[in-house]
Amino acid sequence: MKLGRQAGSWVPASLVLLSVTPVTAGSPKPAVSAASYERHVAVLASDDFGGRKPGQPGEAKTLDYLQAEFKRLGLKPAVNGSYLQEVPMIEITANSDTALTIKSAANTRTLAYRTDMVIWTKRVVPSIEVKDSPLVFVGYGVVAPEYQWNDYAGVDMRGKTAVILVNDPGWDGDDPNLFKGLAMTYYGRWVYKYEEAMRQGAAAALIVHEERPAAYPWDTVLAGNTGSKLDVDPADGNLGRVALEGWITHEAAAQLLADAGQSYDELKKAASRRGFKAVPLAATMSGGVNNAIRRGKSANVIGYLPGRKRPREYVVYGAHWDHLGKAFGRSGDLITNGAEDNATGTAGMLAIAEAFARGRRLERSIAFVGITLEESGLLGSAWYAANPVFPLAQTVANINIDVLHFGPRTHDVIVLGSGASELDDYIADAARLQGRYLAPDPTPEKGTFYRSDHFNFAKAGVPAMLINHGIDELVGGKAAGQARRDEYVAVRYHKPGDEYRPGVDLSGGAEDLQLLYAVGQKLANERSWPNWRPGNEFRATRDRSRAIH
Repeated sequence: MKLGRQAGSWVPASLVLLSVTPVTAGSPKPAVSAASYERHVAVLASDDFGGRKPGQPGEAKTLDYLQAEFKRLGLKPAVNGSYLQEVPMIEITANSDTALTIKSAANTRTLAYRTDMVIWTKRVVPSIEVKDSPLVFVGYGVVAPEYQWNDYAGVDMRGKTAVILVNDPGWDGDDPNLFKGLAMTYYGRWVYKYEEAMRQGAAAALIVHEERPAAYPWDTVLAGNTGSKLDVDPADGNLGRVALEGWITHEAAAQLLADAGQSYDELKKAASRRGFKAVPLAATMSGGVNNAIRRGKSANVIGYLPGRKRPREYVVYGAHWDHLGKAFGRSGDLITNGAEDNATGTAGMLAIAEAFARGRRLERSIAFVGITLEESGLLGSAWYAANPVFPLAQTVANINIDVLHFGPRTHDVIVLGSGASELDDYIADAARLQGRYLAPDPTPEKGTFYRSDHFNFAKAGVPAMLINHGIDELVGGKAAGQARRDEYVAVRYHKPGDEYRPGVDLSGGAEDLQLLYAVGQKLANERSWPNWRPGNEFRATRDRSRAIH
């Protein structure tokens, strides 16, 4: 196999009062500017910013823009006189001419890159190969003692390739007592599955894509996993990771299982029942990748407004500024502009920052973090959580802003992770003043609570929240809102179609920003410390950190 090349390094170069008519006469005067919000969206989602992928030219423009806005607003630099928290980054680009060969007694089948599968390696090496690795169907690839579940029990995975189902055993909702029933747990996330395969000593791990349990089409898999892949530059070269990671289509998986004398549907049913045992397959896999590697730095952008009474207590707003840059292997429009995901969140964070900057200084400090490398696996927020600029024990809450859908105002506010923390009460109070009601996540099987940057704050114990734009539209109701959401996922999510166009309706997102402003304002002007609900998986970590402090 050809060796990959080691390329050079790169280093990047760098709101406000909301004109939304209140739903009820008792609502407070709006404080966040819809005009500024739209201006920021238009700039960040423009072709000039190139899809804001770290390591591409749009990164430097984005970092410069955020720093300039923070300075204009009078936010204090949070990192030794700078707004930038450097994040060591590595870019690995696998050659696109790779293939996987599956051999069984019945057939020798070649899986084509992009059509049947995508593969890569997290190991920082110029080339890597897996040869004649026995395939093992490991169900959902979950080891969860709290659910008395171990898909790897009794199997030695050394040198073998794990074939893994997406989501977790309770995803279809047939048994509400299995894991969390329809609601995805962290065990259903692809990040977890690759890491568990690593812990089991597997040589490779392939996740089977099905659109309904994955919650996105194959095109979305391709958008996020072809071309260059970004990671935090690991001190150990990630040599402990499995050699190859990847996805295969449902159709390709059904064919290779049939060649091995197995039924995909029957194995899938078995994997959803207690007592499932991993099934060695009468087949082997061979394949590999050649890599181009380059190192550099990306950055989180962090500024704050000091509190006037308790400046060492912090309410932290966050939004990821990055997106996917130019699409790989497409013709026509190549720029994945990321207008809704997440120019809206970054623009919204700037709009909220300006509202606070123009108002009376609050009792606690308010911080704003523009986060990098979210699209690469929540890496920028993981780096922040491991290297916090503001002490996590002194961080009152994290308010994450990720995807303010284009569309009109709604009667409802969707709370992701509803019931997890006392922040729900703050959201409910702010929604009530807008004449709105809280609604639970309508698609808990998608595991959205685990798919954005607040999750890394949560794992560190910090109460964290994320809302979604509602679906109960003022005109058209739930049917109109659901159709709008479905269209976004099917047509625009992580695709070049996620663009800003003048005249698009931003009123729904603007109203959500007013709500998030109100939540932060209340948190910053009171003495209480909201916590996770009793029994929540993050409660113990928070209690320990606060007790130590």
